Amino acid sequence: MALLMMALAVLIPFSAQARDDGQPDGTVKSAGEWLEKLGPALNMTSYRGVFVYARGDQVHSMRIAHRYRDGQVEERLVLQDGGSGEIVRKGMDVVCVLPDQGRIRLDDVIPSGPFAEAFSAQLAPMVQWYTPELLGEDRVAGYDAVKIALRAKDEHRHSHRLWLEKNTGLLVKSHVRAPDGEVLEQFQFTSLEIADNLPDEEFEIQTRGREIARTLGAPRSAESPANRTSGWTLDWRPDGFVPAAAPRSGRGQVVAFSDGLAAFSVFVEPVGNLKMPTGASRIGATTIYMRQIDVQNRPFLIAVVGEIPPQTARQLADSVVIDDARAVELSGHDH
Repeated sequence: MALLMMALAVLIPFSAQARDDGQPDGTVKSAGEWLEKLGPALNMTSYRGVFVYARGDQVHSMRIAHRYRDGQVEERLVLQDGGSGEIVRKGMDVVCVLPDQGRIRLDDVIPSGPFAEAFSAQLAPMVQWYTPELLGEDRVAGYDAVKIALRAKDEHRHSHRLWLEKNTGLLVKSHVRAPDGEVLEQFQFTSLEIADNLPDEEFEIQTRGREIARTLGAPRSAESPANRTSGWTLDWRPDGFVPAAAPRSGRGQVVAFSDGLAAFSVFVEPVGNLKMPTGASRIGATTIYMRQIDVQNRPFLIAVVGEIPPQTARQLADSVVIDDARAVELSGHDH
């Protein structure tokens, strides 16, 4: 899956008002108070740097420039290995330049990563689903940081550890952990400069190649049937996961969900006469679960991809119900 399904996915819907490092009486902040700084810091802190992202035996490096200006987030990410390629975002408009040996698909970089902004306002506070604990202090990429554990309250999500830069609250390092403490995925800045007034040229496309432009869609409103999409129904999902922003889809077959920390997507596609592999695979903390079903004698592939345990991905895939009439229509479009 996408190179950008990384620890920058943490976008928490807290107040945008930053706080001082300490309380008026000089006491240290609690884990919850640090987390209140995290969401605003991800958007409103301007910085440049290089980070590494490790998932399983895959390790990727990316250069990033990020700024918040006139109420809008601007960002440019450049691949540092595995071929050339870059992604530039200005507000909700995204342009992806495919790498020479390209494996980036723009559809895959949502819902996580720097693009999570669109759905942050409607997410419930993540302390409903994770127990926060302040673990102490550390130093990352030359900056002092606080270390926070987020322990999952149920079996449908992984636990996390976060390192937040002490002045801004910016996420500078994170781990995704299995119940036995194994680190499944990790993200860390190797170099970082937190600075205002980054020049405009740092946010312009500089790689030659085939460009794909996309406007990120807004999530469904709270009043809409969140479990229902165009032609199929998701009869079950873990508590706390709500619809998230995703690329606009002509047939509405991809739906993304997030609990504010983890995310998963459900894909439903007609497959024609192709025989697709089924079952579960895992890369780091990301599970890919695929199953094939027949509706009105037409084969469909259901895929669940996200930072969730394999058994949860399987439950999600098994809960997809495809409407008979829509199955005929979708299969007709596929030919």
